[in-house]
Amino acid sequence: MSIRVLGCSGSIARGCRTTAFLLDDDILIDAGTGVGDLGLDELSRIDHILLSHAHLDHVLGVPLLADSVMRRRAGRPPIQVHALPETLDVLRKHLFNDQLWPDFTRLPRADEPVLSLVPLQLGDTLSLGAAQRQISVLPARHSVPAVGYAVAGGSGWWVYTGDTGPNPALWQALKGRTVSHLVIEIAFPESERALASASQHHCPSTLADELRHAPPGLQVQLTHIKPGEMPAVMAELHRRLPDVALQTLRAGQRIVVGRPDAVLNAASLAPAH
Repeated sequence: MSIRVLGCSGSIARGCRTTAFLLDDDILIDAGTGVGDLGLDELSRIDHILLSHAHLDHVLGVPLLADSVMRRRAGRPPIQVHALPETLDVLRKHLFNDQLWPDFTRLPRADEPVLSLVPLQLGDTLSLGAAQRQISVLPARHSVPAVGYAVAGGSGWWVYTGDTGPNPALWQALKGRTVSHLVIEIAFPESERALASASQHHCPSTLADELRHAPPGLQVQLTHIKPGEMPAVMAELHRRLPDVALQTLRAGQRIVVGRPDAVLNAASLAPAH
């Protein structure tokens, strides 16, 4: 199972792209600005988009992707956009409303649209894509209704928390699973702890507390750090978790789940600074 990191930043700047992960070549998990690094042929192969929540940095690639591939996908089934009903409602009312953007759930024709909005629920397990990937819908705690996702791989589950603050329900949902990779968000440095709390994101102190619940032996990878905040965030995390190796994701990185040499024990990784 291959996961390509298209974007993993909390906002935009040169070299920073917002959240998007490409699973194999036909499933997109979140659709931030990183989607724009795909070529037209790559965009055309996407059949499913899984959204964690409705915030712009995670969904803005959906309408632009639809516009780019509509003609190339003529005669094919619509791209299925999977999300909580509350998230899909935001897309209908505020995005695909023929004001902010055309309604690509009815274009190029109402009976053959390029996009289809498909509701999911917390706790669902989906079977998607050419490889029939098993994908579980996980709880998240954010300022709007949100979820995370777990994808089954040969060596364990690749887990993506989505945007979330402290989230005890996540660890309950992961009980009994072998987790190989944990992609967990942290947005702000400790100096902005109040903002992190108000917006339900992690800062170093809350993430350090959260990772104490994590099972041993998994690879912890950090996403969603705001541009310019990487040095402060990582220094503060290293001070709080000196014995825990943490990786920061980068756009363009590929994660291979299921290949023995790609699944590393967290204790064997050098901490990022």
